[in-house]
Amino acid sequence: MKHCVHIYLCFAVYFKMVFSKDAPALGSKNSPRLLKPDIISDQYKYEVNQNHSVFYLEGERELYVGGTDFVIKLNASNYRVIEKFPITTTGQHKCSDGQCKNVITVIEKFQDDMFVCGTNGHKPKCWKLFPSVKNQTSEIVKSYEGAGISPLVYTHNCLSLTVDGDLYAAAPLDMEGSSLQFRRKAGKRTNVWMYDSWLSEPTFISASWVKRREDPDNEKIYIFFREKNSDHSPDADPWISRVARVCKTDEGGSKRFFQNMWTSFLKARLVCGFPDESLYFNRLQDIYVMHDDDWRQTRVYALFTSSWNSTAVCIYSIEMIEKIFENSTFKGYANEIPTPRPGTCVSNSKSLPRPTVNVVKDHPEMVDWVHSLQSKVPFYVSNYNYTKIVVDRVKGADQQVYNVLLLATDTGKIHKVLVAGSEPFIILETQLSNISPIQAMTLDSQKKKLVVGFSDKISIVDLQKCEKYNASCADCVLARDPYCAWTTSGCTPSNLGGIQNIKDGHTSVCSQNKAANVSGVLTRSKRQIYSPNISGTVHSVPEGVPFYLSCPIESYHAKYTWKHGSHDRPCLQMLSNCLHLIPSMGPENYGEYECVSTEKDYNKTLKKYHLKQQYEKQASRFADSKLNDAPILAPQLLWILLQTAVLREILR
Repeated sequence: MKHCVHIYLCFAVYFKMVFSKDAPALGSKNSPRLLKPDIISDQYKYEVNQNHSVFYLEGERELYVGGTDFVIKLNASNYRVIEKFPITTTGQHKCSDGQCKNVITVIEKFQDDMFVCGTNGHKPKCWKLFPSVKNQTSEIVKSYEGAGISPLVYTHNCLSLTVDGDLYAAAPLDMEGSSLQFRRKAGKRTNVWMYDSWLSEPTFISASWVKRREDPDNEKIYIFFREKNSDHSPDADPWISRVARVCKTDEGGSKRFFQNMWTSFLKARLVCGFPDESLYFNRLQDIYVMHDDDWRQTRVYALFTSSWNSTAVCIYSIEMIEKIFENSTFKGYANEIPTPRPGTCVSNSKSLPRPTVNVVKDHPEMVDWVHSLQSKVPFYVSNYNYTKIVVDRVKGADQQVYNVLLLATDTGKIHKVLVAGSEPFIILETQLSNISPIQAMTLDSQKKKLVVGFSDKISIVDLQKCEKYNASCADCVLARDPYCAWTTSGCTPSNLGGIQNIKDGHTSVCSQNKAANVSGVLTRSKRQIYSPNISGTVHSVPEGVPFYLSCPIESYHAKYTWKHGSHDRPCLQMLSNCLHLIPSMGPENYGEYECVSTEKDYNKTLKKYHLKQQYEKQASRFADSKLNDAPILAPQLLWILLQTAVLREILR
């Protein structure tokens, strides 16, 4: 058997018949429903390929992009260049291998100015950008020391955040990437930093300021990171994912004790996995915080990877995170908890009693773990290697608000995933690049655009491009895309009165609404089949030859059937097509064929064929000269195709 499998695969490789990993398996709910490569609305091409890029979206108007030796300002409506700021390395430097470039790593709005920082030939520096006025060229004035804000090497970990007029950052202080900690670096409040023993080889992922309108003095900054596990036993996870917090008002301890050190720092383990089986996704990869007017309802969407090549998304609430910090005991601390409780925000941190600060200094870790909203399992588990996540909030035609995950893979794809109920639904996959991984990604929620950065270009994905579901009301509804609804104009961006069924995608809503009749298309009952205007293709085929029929896969969540007389045959998937293979044409193989897809309560005919027997040699191989995607195959190639298809079915 192994020898046969080896021969089959060799034949398949020789004839380029190996099935692509990019084609999802039919019928799997863990696969994208649709594959669409054509939803890019705009694009910006770099003059020179970039090793690193960083984005900052300024409101709805401007996108700042940092690369090597430059920052460009793009119009966020048409992504044309407004201004270009050349920012090259300054000062005296001795570099090797072309590393004296100034790679921009930080762009923030700080004290009403655009503030950028870069590697500056291994001597980090920051600048304020001033736009051009009255046709004068743009200016870059006022440079600042960038140590601790930008790394010396762009590949090293770094993080930045502005909060209420203050700049917070994490960046290594040397070429080795060490001395990495979260600091307040500039602004109206005192500069503060971490105690050395608090973290072990951290990788900072994200930081977020969560506002409390009713209690601004109790606002906190949440830091998400992973660090090396201090437990080195064979069964222990090598990495621990964490959430930490500090108070916005924290200005460090008194001159006598813990001066310029965080007095409110606490950390807790962030758990994503299957606790009952002690199986965890232990490498935090990315974070997106969905803010809410009620801080308690703020959601944290966390992307994790694992040692077994799977990724997961877990969802947390700030309320749950706060409960751990406010109620858990402190790891390694057995005495009575002092007052005020360690980690409490106070108006004057320099006056905190020493017992409170001592607990923060020596025992900042919580005993209790932070579990996700679905505590027993992750919200979403996938074999795709996701690298980045953003989340959009979309108001559907029913005026309900839905959350949509936008996940970037390591192969240049974007998955659009619906959050509705307890299970995710992968609406769509689009391939944006085959040659470069995704370097940066940001969401323009107002315009419903996703901005994605590659080494050679910036691609803008239109999240409301609904024409791809425009064939019928049923096609629009089955998509379960909250950005789109069926109206008298077809499948269009969601608006009040449009037809949707985001909850389960059943198409019965189409027959209940007049708008569905605009194209004369109603959803049939389960027994009826919708047949769009398909003119069947006729082939004249000699008896005794191999033949195959092909049908395009529209939805990877549908079931495909070949109907021939009273017989139904399943399809064999070849990439994005469904095949019906006939090893040798016989009398029973002639006649009418239909390829029918079935999805939920909707049946649709995708292809029709009529095979006629060819009795004599004709000038044309086909009696009806209409060429088609189902030619007669050379016998060897057909059998290789058949064997490869069958082999794939066996190996699934």
